[in-house]
Amino acid sequence: DEGGTSMYEPIGGSAPKYTGQDVINPLAAIGALAMLLQNSGYKKAGDRVEEAIKKTTPKLKSLSAGKMGYSTTEVGNLVVDNL
Repeated sequence: DEGGTSMYEPIGGSAPKYTGQDVINPLAAIGALAMLLQNSGYKKAGDRVEEAIKKTTPKLKSLSAGKMGYSTTEVGNLVVDNL
């Protein structure tokens, strides 16, 4: 909303039972970053982040916490590698 207030966040709750386990899928949070960039005058950067997510997703065994085949940190690193 031009001139208005926008909020970009992953939806799904805080999942406190997974605190410190490095098993949460970070792609929703990274996707929120892509939307923030796309709608804040950095469309090209946001599009790059979105494409990196699309390249990363097929590498995961599952999108569920603890079942991705990678840790949270590793998934984040895969996205960075795909930028």
